Amino acid sequence: MPDLPTPQDPTEAALFSEGWDAVLSYADLCTAGSLTAHQLANEAFTLGVREVRAAESTHVRGARRRTARLPAIPALLTAVRDTAAGWEADGRGHKLDPDLRLWLNSGKAARFSGPPLERPIALRGLRDMQEADASLLWLAEVEALPLPVVARRLGLDPATVGDELDQVRTLFRDRCHRAHLDTPMDAQCRSYARLLDAVTRSPAADTPEDLSRHLATCVRCAEAAACLRLHGGGLPAALAGGVIGWGGLAYLERRRRAAEVRLGAGRPGADPDSGDPEEGGGRSRMLRGGLLAAAVLLSALALGVSMMPFGGSGDDAAAARDDRQPVADPSVARSAGRPGSPSATTAGTPSATPSATGTTAGPGGTKPDPEPQGSTSTAAPQPGDGSTSATACRVVYDLVNQWPGGFQAMVTVTTDRPLTDWNVSWAFHDGQQVGQMWDATVHQDGSRVTATAADYNKSVTAHGTLSFGFLASWRDANREPNGFTLNGVACAAG
Repeated sequence: MPDLPTPQDPTEAALFSEGWDAVLSYADLCTAGSLTAHQLANEAFTLGVREVRAAESTHVRGARRRTARLPAIPALLTAVRDTAAGWEADGRGHKLDPDLRLWLNSGKAARFSGPPLERPIALRGLRDMQEADASLLWLAEVEALPLPVVARRLGLDPATVGDELDQVRTLFRDRCHRAHLDTPMDAQCRSYARLLDAVTRSPAADTPEDLSRHLATCVRCAEAAACLRLHGGGLPAALAGGVIGWGGLAYLERRRRAAEVRLGAGRPGADPDSGDPEEGGGRSRMLRGGLLAAAVLLSALALGVSMMPFGGSGDDAAAARDDRQPVADPSVARSAGRPGSPSATTAGTPSATPSATGTTAGPGGTKPDPEPQGSTSTAAPQPGDGSTSATACRVVYDLVNQWPGGFQAMVTVTTDRPLTDWNVSWAFHDGQQVGQMWDATVHQDGSRVTATAADYNKSVTAHGTLSFGFLASWRDANREPNGFTLNGVACAAG
């Protein structure tokens, strides 16, 4: 296992602290066990820092030559993905999450390293921006840092950073639009390119029915739409999925939790004059001293707590310390994680996960799909004939986040019988409209919404759960929906 590199100056020490936090969070999603998460993070961090330094050196030598490169944190996350691919290639793939291995050996992974014009639109758009602009966009949208903190990190004026971020969002949209037009497209996709640009420019524009049908069947155009539509709150997911690839949505959720832990209440020791207010006085002093080990320790504390479930406790974490279950979804029933040192952090991450046999939700569950799939139930498995006609079910609707005009929600359904396919329906009260959905395919007819299983999560064990999430819009009110059904059978609130 390589030693972690040593920061060369205080600025790099701050990057190392934040970068290690991000790398370890993503490495934990990518691995099949707690020890291997730290091994992958070490190797990837060493590789990523070397590449970031090489890019900096090239940039300095050729300052007048514009080079396409990612900001430091997405570059480090790319190093995690590349290191995982190296493990798979040299016979260490058994240490990785099984679903990641499938992804690495699919055409989806090949897109990220293939011909430039075939790569995801978000990745091309971000690389085509000046690094300072791309860093502002990534820190604010994906890492979920408050704008005053981002301004301090990047040396910007806190009074104008909001306006600058709006300009950068527009710039990113323009880069993505150009990248979409440069992408090799068939005649049908080309015919919709201008309409897609016009529809996504205005938050009030309605999507024509024929364009909507096209976006439901064309992955490339749907990717472009997510990047071009700056209204509705979908930009963070478009960035994370398009730049990181596998596990992007799960990483996005973890970073939001890490930001809440580091920046939330309960931190009275923060030093407003420390130069980095969200980190607190003790951590800032360590950063100024350039001690990577101490910075890594406190980063791991935030990471460890970010992996804990809402309402989790340290006592529960101690009971689950030997059975690692990384968080993939905030709406799923969880066991608690254990914050601590970097090595302990990877060993104490929570979640309840899908199981082939329908295990309990306590310690000893299996690892979830980082593009969240759901969890097992606490009920013991009972025999079932596979029929869905008489399925009993319970549903949990979780409003994850809400902002003016938009919101993110998760739906988790527990079924008493095994399923070989499923669809979940419900009715909104206030005219909400679903825009994007993951881990299911969405169809909406007026107030009635139906989510249909994806190809990879159709089967659910007896007393297991299924889970999916979505982004939607709202206007005057946003009450919880009702009338949930699973395969046409009414579900009780769970």
